[in-house]
Amino acid sequence: MTKYTYIKVLSLAALLTATACKTQQPDSGVSESQVVTAPLWQSQAYSIYPDRVVQGDHVAQALSPTEITSSYQSPANEFQSPEIMFKFSINSKDNEMPPGMDHQFVCLAEEGGSCETPLIKFSQQLKATAPAPPKAFLPPNTPLTVRVDMREVLAAFEKDGFYTAYNGSKVYKDDFKGVYIAGNTTPLSWDFDNLASREGMQLEDPDGDGIYEVTLTMNAHREEKFTASHWKLSAPIDHYPQYKSDYVLTDALYNMTLEEVVKNIEADSTFRTGKEWAGVWTRDISYALVLGLAAIEPEIARKSLMRKVKNQRIIQDTGTGGAYPVSTDRIVWGIAAWEIYTVTGDQNWLQEAYEIIRNSMEDDLLNAFDQKTNLMRGESSFLDWREQTYPKWMQPADIYASQNLGTNAVHYQANVLLSQMATMLNDKQAADRYSQLAARIKEGINQHLWQEDKGYYGQYLYGRNYLSLSPRSEALGEALTVLFGIADADRAKRIVANTPVYEFGVPSIFPQIPNIPPYHNNGIWPFVQAYWTLAAAKAGNETATVESLNAIYRPAALFLTNKENFVASNGDYAGTQVNSDRQLWSVGGFLGMTYKLLFGMDFQADKLVFKPFVPEVYKGKHHLSNFRYRNAVLDIEMQGFGNSIRSITLDGKPLEGAAIPASLTGQHKVQIELSDEISDKGSQNKVAHHVTPPAPTTSYANGKLSWKPVEGAINFTVLRNGKALQDTKETGIAVQANGYAEYQVIATDAAGFGSFASEPVAVYPTALEQVYEAETVARPAKQPYKGFTGKGFVEVSKKANTTVHFKVTAPQAGLYAIDFRYANGNGPINTDNKAAMRTLRKGKEMAGTVVLPQRGIGEWSDWGYTNKVWMQLGKGSNQLSLTFEPANENMNGEINQAMIDHLRMIRVQ
Repeated sequence: MTKYTYIKVLSLAALLTATACKTQQPDSGVSESQVVTAPLWQSQAYSIYPDRVVQGDHVAQALSPTEITSSYQSPANEFQSPEIMFKFSINSKDNEMPPGMDHQFVCLAEEGGSCETPLIKFSQQLKATAPAPPKAFLPPNTPLTVRVDMREVLAAFEKDGFYTAYNGSKVYKDDFKGVYIAGNTTPLSWDFDNLASREGMQLEDPDGDGIYEVTLTMNAHREEKFTASHWKLSAPIDHYPQYKSDYVLTDALYNMTLEEVVKNIEADSTFRTGKEWAGVWTRDISYALVLGLAAIEPEIARKSLMRKVKNQRIIQDTGTGGAYPVSTDRIVWGIAAWEIYTVTGDQNWLQEAYEIIRNSMEDDLLNAFDQKTNLMRGESSFLDWREQTYPKWMQPADIYASQNLGTNAVHYQANVLLSQMATMLNDKQAADRYSQLAARIKEGINQHLWQEDKGYYGQYLYGRNYLSLSPRSEALGEALTVLFGIADADRAKRIVANTPVYEFGVPSIFPQIPNIPPYHNNGIWPFVQAYWTLAAAKAGNETATVESLNAIYRPAALFLTNKENFVASNGDYAGTQVNSDRQLWSVGGFLGMTYKLLFGMDFQADKLVFKPFVPEVYKGKHHLSNFRYRNAVLDIEMQGFGNSIRSITLDGKPLEGAAIPASLTGQHKVQIELSDEISDKGSQNKVAHHVTPPAPTTSYANGKLSWKPVEGAINFTVLRNGKALQDTKETGIAVQANGYAEYQVIATDAAGFGSFASEPVAVYPTALEQVYEAETVARPAKQPYKGFTGKGFVEVSKKANTTVHFKVTAPQAGLYAIDFRYANGNGPINTDNKAAMRTLRKGKEMAGTVVLPQRGIGEWSDWGYTNKVWMQLGKGSNQLSLTFEPANENMNGEINQAMIDHLRMIRVQ
């Protein structure tokens, strides 16, 4: 008997024992009415009962409101495929072979045995000689030795001083840090950016013969694959609102969540981000406070938010390319700040928060707002792990230029609230300004991101000089458009009914990206699920609401904690790249299901309004006592089900508008009787797990745009300047270079799902491009970096060359795209906070912000291009300047440095 089979037997025994015990022990807190055989709700994946969750052979049993047992154990090791896909990497970059081309090896080891690959030549694909047998699995803890021949790379280092990768990028001998391995099977990962920091991923060449090797333990048993089996309340929670209902399962999960709130409070009275994540993170704390934490811990909430303020501006946490402005979703802080005001009524906080939000928004308007689309640039809100939600070809500068649904939703709402704050603070001019900006962002979202054919918004606009819409759904953004009123009532209903949903919940994105491990890709996040539940309820869709609510109850019960995330396709927490118990926004999300869904608490500037939504399967009594609202303490009793109120009283008297006035003080009793009806049962778009083809690798030569075949693709769509040009089954088309154009290709599979668009290929006569070397207009830098054009490069920092002037000559009047070839080795490509920024001006007129993100730790010979700034130039001489201005401060504050190689100017229109 295997360990897994043994666990399954124990699970079934535990279920039978627990059921028997319930009938024999009436003092356990489980009433006779709750011992039922029929579930409250069930799907093909799991079932919810009043006192338990059952998923296959696994059972989570609420023994009382303060105790739960779970037999859940991750099956991650049991049925692991022996087919291993992998690539090698120089310096933690995806630089061995094109996307979609991986080494293939089938490890057919016996239990206790091992495997070894043949010697693989770097950049030459190893293909499996035969597929794995249908019932073959990779035994746990199988040693795998991998060997790669790097002699050609090393010879290029000696001969030329650099090695040229398949994509034309150069790795210089002086920058060589090591050879790493990435792949699809634990402990391998496709997270190239973090290979150098992952233990055991570096290959070694101990005898110096140019043959590098590593031995990996495949499919290793890990402690995190075994969750707790028992929870019993051990922390004081009686000072919080107490919840009781007819369902011991939800009562126990609520109490478990309150205990996790207590455990997440640090000694300095701030919230930590989760068991594994110390400190306060801007977006995590903000989303968590809005969901429910601000209502029960407003002072700790305030202290936590203020931890993320510097120079009277919101701090953007570390992120892709060095944080702000590649990421711009810090503004969600403002929504959380407003939530604190609505639950406290603190006028001093209102004034303080207003100044901070306004300063941050004004910087964002200069650094991130696109006047053409009325959208804010910047990375997806919370989906901030580059390749998890973006095509691999997108560099941080490309991500900065993208325009995302969720990020723009929080910018919209922040401006709505800024306008409301300004009105309350008697600043009419500012109130009008931010109200108009909110309207523009809303217009931009609905004009550029809405997909009429799909009935939900697209993920983001992306590209280079011309942007196109990624049609993937993005669950958080979809939910926020409903909750914030960006989508009108009809669109809101369509979004909830049409956004793709899995058996275990709503995936962060759909469809999934190939060769990317679960985290944001193929991941479900309980806090996102919470926002989705609230959106479903606002749209009046009971089917979506109850299933989404249960998608929060299921993992909390089985895992006995509010996990950070879990795998979307199988519901297991063990397969994601990173995870944590009692993740703060998951904790907040669970609380929100009680306060904001069931009781429908809507905190407003001058009142608390009740808008309950109790699905029929959770009908009955719901009681919330000791709930503090400003200077009042409420005891709330609710009976029935539905999303409308039949009657509501405060201390026995009818409560007009179901609203508690902010001026109320003392102890009070609220009684709510629901209508026992929900007019719209609604529907959902339940879909199977699906992975799109990889993005094609596209090139142009001799009048032909061509691309390599893509496995699984049956059709290709060619884009010209972001618009569909033609469909073809071929792998190339004729293209004329008679004017500037950017081409991309999308590969579509048999199910009709398309890949990301390929990296843009610019096709234009060379006469349209001009290059101006930086070292001809400023003092050349002395650093010994390589790979530059011309005779040198120029350092720009907060002290060196704070303004660099370029005198350019336009052969004719027109619209020009300006960018800069640069290097920034101040940090890794995926984190830290040293993205450099500068303002580009034509004369005194501001043309735009130029962002020079990090490209790798110490990799100063890795050159790339910034974002493009479009500029109307008159024929003849034009004076341009690249200057460091107050709005160009980054999140580091001290290091704002890059090397400028040259200015590139291309006439696009």
